[in-house]
Amino acid sequence: MAFATRSFGFSYVLTPVVKRLLIANVAVFFVTYVLGPQGQRFVFEWFAFQPTLELLSRPWVPVTYMFLHAGLMHLLVNMLILFFFGPPLEERWGGREFLTYYIICGLGGAALSFIFQPVSIVGASGALLGVMLAFAMNWPNAPIYVWGIFPIKAKYLVGFFVIMDILGARSGVEGGSVAHFAHLGGVLTGFLYLKADWRPREKLRQFQRAAWRGRRLAIVPRDENGDELPGEASSGKSGRDEAALYDRVDEVLDKISAEGMSALTPAELKLLDEVSKRHRSN
Repeated sequence: MAFATRSFGFSYVLTPVVKRLLIANVAVFFVTYVLGPQGQRFVFEWFAFQPTLELLSRPWVPVTYMFLHAGLMHLLVNMLILFFFGPPLEERWGGREFLTYYIICGLGGAALSFIFQPVSIVGASGALLGVMLAFAMNWPNAPIYVWGIFPIKAKYLVGFFVIMDILGARSGVEGGSVAHFAHLGGVLTGFLYLKADWRPREKLRQFQRAAWRGRRLAIVPRDENGDELPGEASSGKSGRDEAALYDRVDEVLDKISAEGMSALTPAELKLLDEVSKRHRSN
């Protein structure tokens, strides 16, 4: 599985929180393996998610279960998903918001599994299905190369996984080894979280955009319907040039809101600087 990174406009880097999550998951797996069968039994008993009364005496398990994996392949698949899909989101949202979203999706996976499939579960799959969903919602048409050969758009890849989990949910209830409801819980929780847009950094960006547009209205006089009023600032060619300039600024602000400051070109950064200097001089 690989990306064509130029298609969605950022350079791929291994970001700090993703790096720490990778190290933590691999380290826990290694320690658990070294402890041997008895030690593994102890770790899974105390740190896997157990949908029983023991949950009351072990309140940490809805979080710790995400760092345990049932085998090397289970770990490998989950870490590949984190490695490929996590950094672009962390780069856009910031480390704290990405980690918050990751944990919330994992908690949602545990909650839905508790309701519909009350068995012991381990693994980061619920959190990572939420990460894949967020990636697809931000870059729906980004081509993902499965096995490095077959390109498929992110939105279709995530849709395929969701459909497979829905179809597999019944077999999961009947004793299957895959925690389909944990996967679906991560996706559902991630979708609701993103639609509610509780991310504080995104709220700050929206506030900054609103504040900027308020300043624009102060610079370019408009009536109650938002239309420019006739006058020195908006008359003739200079008025049209002024309106076109601020329309370009609006486009840049929309780009910042959608992709972050790092996505701006040198020309767009220069435009914001020039308009900011003009506003200060006024």
